[in-house]
Amino acid sequence: MADSTFQPRTPLAQLMALVGWNGDRLARGLNAFAQAQGRPERLHPKTPYKWVRGETPRSPWRALTAALLSDALQRPVTTAELGWPEDDLQCVSAITGLQVPWTTSGTLRGLRTVTDAGPMDRRLFLMLLGAAATSPAHEWLIARQVGDTGRASGAPVPLEVADRLDQIAGHLRRMDDQLGGGQLLTLVHQHLRYVTGLLDERRYSDTVGRRLHATAAELLRLAGFICFDSGLHARAQRYWVTALHAAHTAGDRALGANILGFWSCQAKDIGQIREAITLAETARTGYPGASPKVSAILELRKAEAYANDHAATDTRRAIDTAFDTLTGAPASTGHPDWAYWMDEAHAHAQAGYCYLRLGDHSRARAHLRSGLRLQGAGYSREGALRRVLLATSYVQQEHPNLDAGLAQAHQALDTLTGEVDSARCLGHLSHLVDHLTPHRRSPEVREFIDRARPLMSPAR
Repeated sequence: MADSTFQPRTPLAQLMALVGWNGDRLARGLNAFAQAQGRPERLHPKTPYKWVRGETPRSPWRALTAALLSDALQRPVTTAELGWPEDDLQCVSAITGLQVPWTTSGTLRGLRTVTDAGPMDRRLFLMLLGAAATSPAHEWLIARQVGDTGRASGAPVPLEVADRLDQIAGHLRRMDDQLGGGQLLTLVHQHLRYVTGLLDERRYSDTVGRRLHATAAELLRLAGFICFDSGLHARAQRYWVTALHAAHTAGDRALGANILGFWSCQAKDIGQIREAITLAETARTGYPGASPKVSAILELRKAEAYANDHAATDTRRAIDTAFDTLTGAPASTGHPDWAYWMDEAHAHAQAGYCYLRLGDHSRARAHLRSGLRLQGAGYSREGALRRVLLATSYVQQEHPNLDAGLAQAHQALDTLTGEVDSARCLGHLSHLVDHLTPHRRSPEVREFIDRARPLMSPAR
């Protein structure tokens, strides 16, 4: 409801009245918006009342306010319309510069746009939400196959070079498994830029061209995941849109479907549940299903999306299909190298997450414990996440078992403090602390919360 303490005199006040916001509501919305866009700034709840009375906000709040109101009103709102000077920060859609045709030349245009901008691009990219987020998936699903991807001029690129580039991509994937964090993004981006240079300037056959495009797609997928794991959601989408184009040019449906699976994971994490389901279902529809590992990955993405919609029957069906597929006959063609991480341990962990979302704490614990028991070395981030979820299952149940929950929580905190950098994991840790807060009279609970809060503060 609009605040009755002021009259809609300024343009900002008029638009706030139109959407039914008062100053506190605008401040909350701006803080949540800034956090979702990966910005560190935060606003005092009473500051917008100064703007309503005619004071001009400092950067980046002018641009962020215009963007937030644009989203609320479903039409463009500029800083000029609000009576403010142009902001130092430029807000643009995450798909800016990437609306290219599903052709080899279109993919190269997208690759140049992403690699030339660099990971430190200072523009503020706004997330694709609703139909805008699922539109690239539908385009990928129906796009016509690409013809010859070869290039006739420049020094040749031997097939062996493509093999080595894939090996480097594999090493980068495993580094992310062990360490997480946005620092790896610069290294991935440099490798992507090198692959883009080969595609843009060298001579290669159709076979090598498709290999190079597949490598670029996987690097883009990994860069997007690093951004997602670091809370940079719009940048993740930029990488993933371009990755879909590269995977399509490579003729690799499994890779394209996997990219959509990660995008679905992001959507459910930011509360876009309908979009998460659409992306997961589109991924499954677009993949013919030759590899059991890939099929299991996609089924579990569906399960996670449905679990967040509290659709128990659809969730269980997808989980059961994933386990049946994973334990079935191996693919005659083998599995893509990027699917290495999908094994029984990961399947149990994702199933545990799904049952936790459904409120089936006993079944969630059984799966999460199996995931921890079966996991191998080199998955510190996933191990920490599983322990946080396991701790949450103890705390959320009807009669909380605080001792068991805190034992798992402290082990997770040890890993997150000393080994792994992951905003996504810290988000789950923050939810665990919220569930523990009603029990803060317990000295053990207070000890854990005091230990966890310094780690969570950047993510809050």
